[in-house]
Amino acid sequence: MVYTTGQWVLLFFFYCLCGWVWESCYVSVRQRHWVNRGFLQGPLLPIYGSGAVIILLATIPVASDLRLVWLFGMIAATILEYVTGAVMERIFRVRYWDYSNQRFNLNGHICLSSSIAWGFFSILMVRVIHPPVARLLIKIPALLVDPLAHALTVVFTIDVVRSVQAALDLRDMLARITEENEELRHIARKIEITAAFAGDDLRRFREKTELEALFLRVRMEEELDQRRRKIRERVESNLERLNGAKLDALETFAGALETCREHLDGLPAGEQDRAARKEELDALIQKVRRRQENLRNPSAAPYHRALRILRANPSAAAREFSEAIKNLRRLGGKD
Repeated sequence: MVYTTGQWVLLFFFYCLCGWVWESCYVSVRQRHWVNRGFLQGPLLPIYGSGAVIILLATIPVASDLRLVWLFGMIAATILEYVTGAVMERIFRVRYWDYSNQRFNLNGHICLSSSIAWGFFSILMVRVIHPPVARLLIKIPALLVDPLAHALTVVFTIDVVRSVQAALDLRDMLARITEENEELRHIARKIEITAAFAGDDLRRFREKTELEALFLRVRMEEELDQRRRKIRERVESNLERLNGAKLDALETFAGALETCREHLDGLPAGEQDRAARKEELDALIQKVRRRQENLRNPSAAPYHRALRILRANPSAAAREFSEAIKNLRRLGGKD
C-alpha cells in the first residue's frame, strides 16, 4: 500500500496515541496509581508513532514472509530506540528509559529482550493491528487528510517545544541541586580542615551539618505528613521543610566560619598565612550568605514541572544526578 505524506502523518499520530494508552495503562498497573506516561504533556508517545512508521516502512516490502517481518522490524525499531535514547540523554542528561539492569543491554538504551519483543510486535503490527487501521485511513476523505495532518502537527509541535523546555528546566534543576549539595559538603570539609575549635565542638558541628543525616531527618518528617496531604500541597510543604533544614545547616556553617575567623589570631601561623586564611574564610562566609538568599522564598512551580516529568517517567535515571533525582522524588512523596 502506498500512502501520501498526509496519511503517514495521521498514522504517526494514531500510533502515538495507541502507544500512550498502552504505556499509561501498563505503568499505572505496575505503579498502582494513574501515570500520564511519556515525555510530552499531551496523550502522545512519539517513540511508538515513530516506531510504527519505521516498522511499516521496513516490513511492507517483505510483508508476506513473517521471518523477514520479525527481523526487519526488530532491527529498525531497535536502531530507533537506541538513537532516540542516546540523543535524549545527551541533550537532557537524563535517561528516560533504562535497561541497565537487563541482561545483554547496550549502554542501557536497548537490550536483547526489548529487541526480541519489537520483532514480535512487528508481526502483530503488520498482520493484526495495521490492516483494519489502513482500511479506516482509506475511508477518510482526501480533502480532509492534509488539513487534519497539518492541524495535528501544529498542536504536536507546540507540545514538543513546551516539553523540551520543561526537560531542559529539569536538567538545569538537577544540576543546580547537585551543585548545591556538593557545595554544602565542600564548605563543611573546609570548616573541618580549619580546625579552629575543640573536638567536642567539631563532633556537634558534624552532627548538625552532615547532609545525609539532614535528608534523613527531613524524610522522616515528610512520611508523617504525606498521607494526609494532596500532591501539590505535599510538594510545597516538603520543599519548605527541606529548604528550612538547609537554611538551618547554612546558619550553622556561617556561625562556625565566623568562629573560625575570630580564632585565627590565636593560631600559630605567620601574618601572611593568617591573612590568606582570613581571606578564604571571608569568601566562604559570603558564599554561605548568598546560598541562604537563594534558598529563601523559592517558587514551587519549577518543582511541580520537574516532578510531572519524573512521575510520567518512573524509570528515569541520571548517573551524574542520581542524588538530585532522589531528592526531587522525595519532594513528591516518592523514593
